[in-house]
Amino acid sequence: MEKLANLASNQRFSRAAHTHEAPPLANGNLAAPKKKWTNFMPLFVILVVVAEIAFLGRLDMSKNVSLVDSWADVFHRSHPAGELPLNGEDFSVAMENSDRNLGSETESCEEWLEKEDAVVYSRDFDKDPILVSGPKEEWTTCAVGCKFGFSPNKKPDAQFGLHGEARTASILRSMESAQYYSENNIAQARRRGIDIVMTTSLSSDVPVGYFSWAEYDIMAPVQPKTENAIAAAFISNCGARNFRLQALEALEKTKIKIDSYGGCHRNRDGRVNKVEALKRYKFSLAFENSNEEDYVTEKFFQSLVAGSVPVVIGPPNIEEFAPAPGSYLLIRELNDVPEVAKKMMYLSENPVEYNQSLRWKYEGPSDSFKALVDMAAVHSSCRLCIHLATTIRQKEEKSPGFKNRPCKCTRGSETVYHLFVRERGRFEMVSIYLRKLTLEALESAILRKFTSMNHVPIWKEERPESIRGGNELRIYRIYPVGLTQRQALYTFKFKNDADLRSHVQSNPCAKFEVIFV
Repeated sequence: MEKLANLASNQRFSRAAHTHEAPPLANGNLAAPKKKWTNFMPLFVILVVVAEIAFLGRLDMSKNVSLVDSWADVFHRSHPAGELPLNGEDFSVAMENSDRNLGSETESCEEWLEKEDAVVYSRDFDKDPILVSGPKEEWTTCAVGCKFGFSPNKKPDAQFGLHGEARTASILRSMESAQYYSENNIAQARRRGIDIVMTTSLSSDVPVGYFSWAEYDIMAPVQPKTENAIAAAFISNCGARNFRLQALEALEKTKIKIDSYGGCHRNRDGRVNKVEALKRYKFSLAFENSNEEDYVTEKFFQSLVAGSVPVVIGPPNIEEFAPAPGSYLLIRELNDVPEVAKKMMYLSENPVEYNQSLRWKYEGPSDSFKALVDMAAVHSSCRLCIHLATTIRQKEEKSPGFKNRPCKCTRGSETVYHLFVRERGRFEMVSIYLRKLTLEALESAILRKFTSMNHVPIWKEERPESIRGGNELRIYRIYPVGLTQRQALYTFKFKNDADLRSHVQSNPCAKFEVIFV
């Protein structure tokens, strides 16, 4: 650059010579006419220029190449989307921003994106935890700072019920059926002004199901079936809003022998340990009080623990909660009773076929079952805090400062996309980079990233040891952050690579959650 400046100085000197401008004297009078040697000035200038060119020509070729590369980087990095300029206007912008800190000449797209997409959020949840008004709780093991209680100096982020201050989210939490308590219906709760719904529905914001590895020893071994009756029932609410009592009576009329321990149709002493009693029966009548999607209570999961095949009345989607196909019998309506009774008798008289219903106890449940129950490895209170913190950050990311992130880097014909991912139940995101927006590339990048981190799935310590698997990570689902668990587990799926590309292009710096099994 110094040589170029000298050349420009010489050119200015040359223009002055050609116009025959003479410098003024100190006393202000013009200089006297010069001798004829000034006529040789153009020749002198030409000699200077030729000498300058000859000097530049002796520069090392590798330095010239480096100079070209560095200018290419200037143009590349000055473009807000990480792309090379496409027209004269972009070129001028690149020149204006050429003094931008570009880092090393060997800087990769990944390194550049790591810096350019870096953000600092206004709230540090470790120092300023999520606060929910309610009975005092503090979750030291939660993936985000999380406290329940009351603080005179801090406005809560959320509270249970509707009566609260502005900008405080309202929460509904219940494990009861919406058929009994209509306010638990998600649509009705929204109309009432509830911001966050926590019910047994997998479509709620933070599901609170009855399932849990910690609460139920689901993989407990099967014991001999020693009772004369082939089925047991524990039903105490005789005013259920479905046909479960009629179904019980109808089964008895088909000569199915049932021992009833509950308050309804009792014929056995009910002062027993329910699970221990069920272990002695081939079948358990897991009759819920409502036929409602996702409303699956301890009746079903205690049957699984006991190794007693559940006969179900209740959720129409019970197959999504089953450990394996054929592991339950379902009475959808009263007219199904004769057929189900026939199946119960057949299985009870054919041990080989009956044992097929309990095969999952020896081989392990399906991945879909594990993915469902794994959700409860993070307590619902902690998941509430993660939900609140995620929502707070999503709102902040809509501010103008976040819209300037490039989220991709293009050099030549290659584009690198910057995406973010976290395991379900975690809070902080980690970066992954894709050169191809394909489903295969996305899954491979996630596996490489988490394997390099020696990542341990969040459910690892809670699952029964027999179904923890090895150290190799396996992906069950990848889905955008913000979906409900119903969508994540059952309804959402990228149709193809084009579907993934469309999502990433519509959501720069897209965020995903992954479920490992």
